[in-house]
Amino acid sequence: MPVSIKFCGLSRERDIAAAVSAGARYVGFVHFAKSPRYIRVEDMAALALSVPPGVAKVLLTVNADDAALDDILARVPLDLLQLHGAESPARVAEVKARYGLPVMKAIGVASAADLARIDDYAPVVDQLLIDAKPPKDAELPGGNGLAFDWRLLAGRKYWPCPWMLAGGLTPDNVAEAVRLTGARQVDVSSGVESAPGVKNAVKMQAFAAAAGSVRAGGR
Repeated sequence: MPVSIKFCGLSRERDIAAAVSAGARYVGFVHFAKSPRYIRVEDMAALALSVPPGVAKVLLTVNADDAALDDILARVPLDLLQLHGAESPARVAEVKARYGLPVMKAIGVASAADLARIDDYAPVVDQLLIDAKPPKDAELPGGNGLAFDWRLLAGRKYWPCPWMLAGGLTPDNVAEAVRLTGARQVDVSSGVESAPGVKNAVKMQAFAAAAGSVRAGGR
């Protein structure tokens, strides 16, 4: 089974085209004002229309309230909601019930102890995003270009729900990350950029080629 790729933090139509050309299964839009990849709702709506069928459009938000989500979803056709803040399992369940869309919750990992949180969220999510835990003083909950010790996931090929590996992935290390973790899906943002928020088509192709060089499941 080939590894599925999510290119996140897209903000230009050319980046959508590059992601699709590289074989993306998901494209991500960041609606979090502190991020250099932040995109306004009106721009997101225009970009979403350029995404072809078969590629899932993902909204990344951080602790967004119902009013913010109502506004976005009234204007943008989206397929998956990625909650990347401190949302509780109860809040995740509320979002899923309110909007009727699949929900993916990001879990920050720095040590084995952090993996225990997966059991709290697995019953209420459709997918998990296993990401590097941000430093205590970081302004961004993700997209910091940091990796965690992938050996923490070694041998954990089966989870209660589908999951995606994120955090510091690049064209140079994604194949090793997949081998070590058995990830069937990977998420990349800063690792394929020329500058913060500016995607590089060559790096995106290289990332896809590297991810495709090892089969999902680490084999």
